[in-house]
Amino acid sequence: MFDTLMAAPGTGTARPHSGAIVLQTHNLSKRYAQRLAVNNLNLAVRQGEIFGFLGPNGAGKTTTIRMLLGLIAPTAGSVEILGQDLVTQRARILPRVGALIETPALYPYMSGRDNLRAFGFLLGGVPEKRIDAVLEIVGLRARQKDRVRTYSLGMKQRLGVAVALLHDPDVLILDEPANGLDPAGIVEMRDLMHRLTAEGKTILFSSHLLTEVQQICTRVAIINLGQLVTETTVEDLVRGQGEFTVTLERPQEALALIRSQPWGMNARLDTSNALITPAPSGRGRDLILFLSSAGFVPDTVTQTTHDLEQVFLRLTNNGSGDVK
Repeated sequence: MFDTLMAAPGTGTARPHSGAIVLQTHNLSKRYAQRLAVNNLNLAVRQGEIFGFLGPNGAGKTTTIRMLLGLIAPTAGSVEILGQDLVTQRARILPRVGALIETPALYPYMSGRDNLRAFGFLLGGVPEKRIDAVLEIVGLRARQKDRVRTYSLGMKQRLGVAVALLHDPDVLILDEPANGLDPAGIVEMRDLMHRLTAEGKTILFSSHLLTEVQQICTRVAIINLGQLVTETTVEDLVRGQGEFTVTLERPQEALALIRSQPWGMNARLDTSNALITPAPSGRGRDLILFLSSAGFVPDTVTQTTHDLEQVFLRLTNNGSGDVK
């Protein structure tokens, strides 16, 4: 299903100031019969950021996105977009939001450009110059006259993003925007998102490509079984728990010394014989001083970080690795 919700051109509406909260949920809940799909969810997305929304299958992610767009009504709680309540100000809010939900429902017998014209007509008309612009933005200008049935899945995905951009929305909500893209296309999509946020737009997107999320997102929210597990910066999420990775000569001897200290009982060697260890007082320089004074001068000392996928699986207890 594909939904686009965009602003009418020439409205002159001022964009929100940097750092302002532009999308917020308050105890948002959705119940289907006996199943609570979303449970008291509180999110806050700030202007100009790329916000990752993650969750395993059945976590309530898609249900949440549909409530954010007014496609389904919440059982309880509320949604605010651009400082206005979605229920009472729906007609004012939704025209300022662009969305790509699941697989784009395009017209396969029409060209890419004619698809944009058709969607633009349904939304009150879009100038040809704007169509030129969005085709350029998503890298489809060279294929604009080809029928969409000849497009790859990745090209269809980019055309879906182009439809969402037709009326230059303030907020973009994208569900798996990199779906079907090859590595080069993923990089192009990443660059596109950065360009859009540099222009002041705000992006909330879901993805199962956690490596990409780690590279592109400012902050992320992870939900599981309908509940918020964490909402934080990517940097804080992947930061190690006060541990450091140390390369040095005689790692086995250094390990034995550190394990003899009250603060170093959990020290260990990784598969490459690097020393993974806490530090005295939690500071790297104290670790360097301790090792050097004992005759183990480090070659390198770096703060340990975790892969986002490892963090995700730990927080959701999802051993399958499937985060769609």
